Amino acid sequence: MRSPLLNKLSVIFGPRPPVSWLLLCFVSVLALIAVFGSSSSNSFDSVTSTPVPEIFTNYRRLKEQAAVDYFELRTILSGSSRQRELGLCGKERENYVPCYNVTANLISGFKDGEEFDRRCEVPRQGSWCLVRPPKGYKIPLRWPAGRDVIWSGNIKITKDQFLSSGGVTKRIMLLEENQIAFHPEDGLIFDGVKDYSRQIAEMLGLGSDSELFQAGVRTVLDIGCGFGSFGAHLVSLKLMTLCIAAYEATGSQVQLALERGLPAMIGNFISRQLPYPSLSFDMVHCAQCGIVWDKKEGIFLIEIDRLLKPGGYFVLTSPTSKPQGSSTSMKKRNMLTPLEQYTEKICWSLIAQQDDTFIWQKTADAHCYSSNKKNDVPLCKEGYDAPYYQALVPCITGTSRKRWIPIQNRSSSSDLSSAELEVHGKY
Repeated sequence: MRSPLLNKLSVIFGPRPPVSWLLLCFVSVLALIAVFGSSSSNSFDSVTSTPVPEIFTNYRRLKEQAAVDYFELRTILSGSSRQRELGLCGKERENYVPCYNVTANLISGFKDGEEFDRRCEVPRQGSWCLVRPPKGYKIPLRWPAGRDVIWSGNIKITKDQFLSSGGVTKRIMLLEENQIAFHPEDGLIFDGVKDYSRQIAEMLGLGSDSELFQAGVRTVLDIGCGFGSFGAHLVSLKLMTLCIAAYEATGSQVQLALERGLPAMIGNFISRQLPYPSLSFDMVHCAQCGIVWDKKEGIFLIEIDRLLKPGGYFVLTSPTSKPQGSSTSMKKRNMLTPLEQYTEKICWSLIAQQDDTFIWQKTADAHCYSSNKKNDVPLCKEGYDAPYYQALVPCITGTSRKRWIPIQNRSSSSDLSSAELEVHGKY
């Protein structure tokens, strides 16, 4: 019996198909095999051997091309026909800092400490060059090891200078071959750093300095930070501590702090504001920072008031300012009288005094300034927020900001509350 398919084919082509038709079918089958075979092979190859793009190589080429384009644009803008290569500065400019030139400031007539302020507008002569690092400079050690040990070649202090320094320096730092080791237990004024920090916490009514964070102290400005030991200890307590110190031509407190991995910057406010917005810090600390706070009608205290958040603290430790006299009450009255006159004007309260350390607290009541009967320190104009490095102003600012939130109202956790998130970064 023949199948139905063969019966149909026999009807169409007859009982015996022509040879040409058979050849055509055979060629068609071969063509289909070749097409499907090549497509399946290509798809298999695409799955098994997909080429990996050279991402790093392409990125490096783009980076190199961007650098070439930048130099070409700079050459065109400068009008020079060829690129100018910068050489290395001389050794005398090893500690050069832009906008800080005491000699040029003195020639321009600045004095009484104003020559140490940042002044970019003062003309100065000098060739363009790359400031070289100190000879033998090494990459600082990683935190936390670098907090207590730095390379002696990275800072401007020689072995002879170290040996000829006072006893306090030798107690704080130990010079060993090419390293300087800091002793956290020693060093701030008379007591150790930890004891000093614990003393401040107890003066605030806390059990220990580990409770400072929960009490609302998160950011601290340390003026004249010395060797940075106090800031290093506060950082270990998860407090953001910023060191700020005046410009020094040879060696620097700021350089020491940076080598230890601590936030630090050069800053001086003899005549100009510090480069921070209003209401930036929870605590401002000064331990023998060399500032006469009752000078210039208390304008330095007004600047600290600008930086402090409502309810923030100003900690002053200054044994050199201890008055002379036989009566203890007379000593205290003589010392506090100049400062009390100015702190009362800016609505500060002296909340604690122990030995040579005094703590004032800024008011959390914004109406305190306007309700002052004497009105010795007026409020700044509405919306006043001068740019950084502007002249110091004898007026109170920050009272109309949305960020006027007492630090005591903060949540005790590390996360910001909804109210804090609403005003974070806004004025």
